[in-house]
Amino acid sequence: MNGVFKRSMETKQKIVVFYMDGNQQITQRFIRVLKMDDTLVLAYCYYRKSVRTFKRENILSAGLIKKVGA
Repeated sequence: MNGVFKRSMETKQKIVVFYMDGNQQITQRFIRVLKMDDTLVLAYCYYRKSVRTFKRENILSAGLIKKVGA
């Protein structure tokens, strides 16, 4: 996942993450990573339309968004 986060941060590319929220619900979020450290990812969340902090331990998976028809 580190590589996906770094690529998003360096290229300002939108990525998709599956995240377990505070209510133990799994949600899909489209984000752009702004900063990260060992425990947190600071990112713009396109769903919430604001900058959010995600706990790395709650991020289940992260990946690049595949363009349809490309």
